[in-house]
Amino acid sequence: MAASDSALSPAQPRLDGPHSAGAAQKVALSPAVRPSGRSGRVKYALTVCLFLLPSAVPLACFTIYPMFSALWTSLHEWNLLSPMRWVGLDNYRHLLSDPATRRAFGNTIYYIVGYLPLVYIGGLGLALALNAAIPFRNFLRGVYFLPVVTSWIVVALVWRWLLNPSVGVVNQVLGLIGLDGPGWWTDPAWAMPSIILASAWKDLGFVMIILLAGLQAIPQDLYEAARVDGAGWWSRLRHVTWPMLSPTTFFVIVISLINGFQVFDQVYAMTGGGPAGASTVVVQQVYDLTFRYYQAGLASALSWLLFLVVLAVTVVQMAGQRRWVDYG
Repeated sequence: MAASDSALSPAQPRLDGPHSAGAAQKVALSPAVRPSGRSGRVKYALTVCLFLLPSAVPLACFTIYPMFSALWTSLHEWNLLSPMRWVGLDNYRHLLSDPATRRAFGNTIYYIVGYLPLVYIGGLGLALALNAAIPFRNFLRGVYFLPVVTSWIVVALVWRWLLNPSVGVVNQVLGLIGLDGPGWWTDPAWAMPSIILASAWKDLGFVMIILLAGLQAIPQDLYEAARVDGAGWWSRLRHVTWPMLSPTTFFVIVISLINGFQVFDQVYAMTGGGPAGASTVVVQQVYDLTFRYYQAGLASALSWLLFLVVLAVTVVQMAGQRRWVDYG
């Protein structure tokens, strides 16, 4: 032991003595570790940039550049073939006065109003059930999460078959109990509810996992104190679970709203925006304007209008969270 102690150089501090904490702090804060001077700060900044490059380059190439490219395109008339022609804000004026645009936004809001409560309440119910000590709990968590990782095209085709008015399983089951099934995705009145059902079924697992993580982060001491005070299941849910789960709920609502405004895959695969435009949403209209009618300028302008709407809704949510979100 003495030999090893003598091998230490005078400049090397020992970290096993009574002053080990102070010595470790001095080593951690030594000028050799932290950047000092102009050259050190520049070197540190370059190191940080080097580590950010793998994420920053794809972000700039595939997100930021396309966004501003779409903004520039929205100020032009362009059919994807001939040179662009400057039109200024005419594309925006046309969209704001176009009944088809208002209908697309109306259908999108209709989808969100039906989808968001369904997926949240269903996800919360599953999270509460699978947070309890029940048999095969882990297996059931995996089963309910499986649709989340399934391709939307597969899910949409399965639900298109389930809701087939003639041979679909859902209408056959309704017929067994004496009910006439609706036309579902072939009926303008039922096309959007069909999409909402399929979307909620697919996304239940995602919401369940997020809320389940929030439930498991709630201290059990709060529930024990509530039981001692005589609180029942509903009182514990209302006064303990819901307030403590509000940050997770806020995250789920924000993400679900953004995804709701961007709904497209299931609409394209199940109804194609029909029948008679009853399920045409904003992103579907962007697609049609670009690849069916070759009006890339209008499509880009509509994309930016959708971006501004999503941004405004998110800002309102961020401002309003102070009234009901409890971060403890």
